[in-house]
Amino acid sequence: MLKLFLLQSLVIVIYAVIWFIVAVVKNRNDVADIAWGGGFICAALTAYMAAGINEARAILVLLLVIAWGARLMLHIGVRNLGKPEDHRYKAWRKEWGSTYLIRSFLQVFLLQGFLLLVISLPVTLAITRSGPPLAVLDGFGFCLWLLGFLFEAIGDFQLLQFKKNPANKGLIMNIGLWRYTRHPNYFGEVTLWWGIFLICLAVPGSLWTVVGPLTITWLILRVSGTPLLEKRYVDNPEYAEYIKNTSSFFPLPPRR
Repeated sequence: MLKLFLLQSLVIVIYAVIWFIVAVVKNRNDVADIAWGGGFICAALTAYMAAGINEARAILVLLLVIAWGARLMLHIGVRNLGKPEDHRYKAWRKEWGSTYLIRSFLQVFLLQGFLLLVISLPVTLAITRSGPPLAVLDGFGFCLWLLGFLFEAIGDFQLLQFKKNPANKGLIMNIGLWRYTRHPNYFGEVTLWWGIFLICLAVPGSLWTVVGPLTITWLILRVSGTPLLEKRYVDNPEYAEYIKNTSSFFPLPPRR
């Protein structure tokens, strides 16, 4: 497992360097958001090719990661077309000053690579270690993954369509899935990773890989997900009203 992790690390470092070069050329670090999903695909493919295990569970998990990562890359790429750099990266550019390039490489691209390797631990284990045939637990895991995938994909699509309408400029998205949770896409991403963990759990000695879904849950709920996004709207009275009526994370009926 250690040798495989080191091989994955090498692949991800090369992947991070390539995207960092793209960021420097384009003068926008938000390409890191596009690279996020693709990094998981690289890590999963590296594990699959290194292990050579063609069991149903390994193939299933690999396909789930590819489907999620490819959709996310496409969505963010389309979303960013013709738009300026994301406000978060602009703020860091200003804050970091003359150390911007080195800190961008270390704190955006390399750190992202390390985190995705940790989150991918259940994927790596499920792909590289033999286990029993697919059973009920795998079915539950797949259903949970599918629920999360649909929440993320539908939430992203609804928000994209909302923002495309000029009449909605400056308004807060509070329809569709966004009526029930302020962050359906984040809820979906966390949920699908717990689904993958359930699939992995059928493999002997896999309980420790719970660090993967715990990491993505912590990142989204406490670090770079909901807190960072909601900080942007802290002085927006319409968003304050939205907060009063709508669940922060888990989908719930709107409060009245």
